[in-house]
Amino acid sequence: MDLLASWLGNVPDFAVPYALAALGLILTERAGVLSLGAEGLLLAGALASIGTQLAFGVAGLSLLAGMAAAALVSILFAVMVIVLRVNQVIAGLTLVFFCQGLTSLLGTLLEWTNQPIRGLPALALWPLSELPLVGKLFHQNLMVYLTVPIFLGVVWYLNRSTSGLRLRAVGENPQAADAAGIPVLAYRFAAVMAGSALVGLAGAYIAVLSTKMWIADMSGGRGWIAVALVIFARWSPWKALAGAVLFGCIEALIPQLAAAGVRLPQYFVLMTPYAVTLGVMIWVALGGRQNNAQPGALGEPYVREERR
Repeated sequence: MDLLASWLGNVPDFAVPYALAALGLILTERAGVLSLGAEGLLLAGALASIGTQLAFGVAGLSLLAGMAAAALVSILFAVMVIVLRVNQVIAGLTLVFFCQGLTSLLGTLLEWTNQPIRGLPALALWPLSELPLVGKLFHQNLMVYLTVPIFLGVVWYLNRSTSGLRLRAVGENPQAADAAGIPVLAYRFAAVMAGSALVGLAGAYIAVLSTKMWIADMSGGRGWIAVALVIFARWSPWKALAGAVLFGCIEALIPQLAAAGVRLPQYFVLMTPYAVTLGVMIWVALGGRQNNAQPGALGEPYVREERR
């Protein structure tokens, strides 16, 4: 029972980065921009947050710095795919390699590698935190609790606000949106920056609140799993949150098994999240639902003079 309680209590810490990264990708791709650069944006947010934390020691400021850094880096991506109309797949992959090299270089030059920091203390939601078995679920840092209102805000924006409906129109049919007077390129640019900021927040969470230090390539493939999560969730924020919890459960289980004395090969442990990702993708493909909710103009550059 103690093992089960400890496992459940650790799930949110592993699930939150997946959830925030997937939410950021959904926001970007709802505007019709295919974003494959999540892995790089996670690293940009992680490095900036660690630097800010080492300088000022304020976790909230560090999380904001991570968001700002990822949004700043995304401007390069936005210019390439929206203004210059570079292939969005190639631009996303290039962004990943650029951020991997840049963050590793800066982390080494600035001597931020392996320097421990203080994160946020855990907050207990009494009396829920006193419940048997599931009580540790309600003994988390503040960012875990804020994830749900962040999802509520994005869902409301996409489905209820005028601006959100325009953004979705831009992703579904940019020609019709342009004819209705909606500035397509401006909406796509803003969506890329806002979505990247959420991915950067996920990276900052990993660095400041989970790992609590900077390690080169510390994202560990979470960005790629977030990309798969978006497809699995069919661009639905709440389904993405459920998928993030699923992957959080899997990752949280691995150290618990090790603590219980269960011997697992190292490489088997490392491959487990990706094996599950492949299984999810195969399941989605066999179900024939991979394109049901995909934005109609996803990955397609928009040129005002072209009419389809």
